[in-house]
Amino acid sequence: MNLNVQYSYTDVKNRGTLFLVPTPIGNLDDITLRSLKVLKSVDLIAAEDTRTTQKLLNHYQIKTQQISFHEHNKLEKIPIIIQKLLEGISVAQVSDAGMPSISDPGKELVLEAIHHEINVVPLPGANAALTGLIASGCLPQPFYFYGFLPRKNKEQIKVFDKVKSIFGTIIFYESPYRLVNTLENINKIFNNPNVALCKELTKKFETFIRGSLDEVLEWCKGNDKIKGEFVILIDNQTPIVPEGDNDIPINTLVDNLISKGIRPNDAIKKVSKIKGLSKKIVYNFYHNIN
Repeated sequence: MNLNVQYSYTDVKNRGTLFLVPTPIGNLDDITLRSLKVLKSVDLIAAEDTRTTQKLLNHYQIKTQQISFHEHNKLEKIPIIIQKLLEGISVAQVSDAGMPSISDPGKELVLEAIHHEINVVPLPGANAALTGLIASGCLPQPFYFYGFLPRKNKEQIKVFDKVKSIFGTIIFYESPYRLVNTLENINKIFNNPNVALCKELTKKFETFIRGSLDEVLEWCKGNDKIKGEFVILIDNQTPIVPEGDNDIPINTLVDNLISKGIRPNDAIKKVSKIKGLSKKIVYNFYHNIN
């Protein structure tokens, strides 16, 4: 990528501005005053589903015109939206819920806008992953956000096998219809980790289910009518320490973890927790640094 320096609030050749505007993930009160101001002031709103966005606009008495912009029409609509921006028309891009450009085609629109030297201005706001993380009971740093999982078992297993070596809290989105199956697939790779499920975030029936994966699975199987979108958080920061590991030499522990596909730095972090030592001490010992 060539160097691109953007000063968001400068006029670039009389072009419009692309605003990335987050929308509520449930509770309609969870929208900022600035987001409302932008939605009222722009010339056009590019919405993932115009019917969903219209409910929000009606709630706040916003009359701005919409254009449909989603995964299935992005190739057709991106050139249209870019042309309008080049003509000086300002556009707000929104998803159905939460931050745009994460699980929708906004990222492709952003890249095209940057390519055409159009200002891109992001607004902060509601986000299901971070909302769930801070109340999950899992350590918030570091964390890894994956997003929506593939539907097929084989593809899910590949994802879990790939991320198992990540040291941190790992965050996924999942529908209620595949929840139990997905949790069972997680258990095949992570071996009963501590997890948290966040259900119906910001809504009336907001629920948090926290515990070992076996316990959470038992809860899920005991609830026949599971509804609402879920955030799944895996606590992959507290390694399960097999009995006797404290007696195993540091180098052996690190090498054993690396042989399982864990990156060296993450292996050193895990061993530092097992041994109750600082990461620096384990790092220096492993690399023979005096």
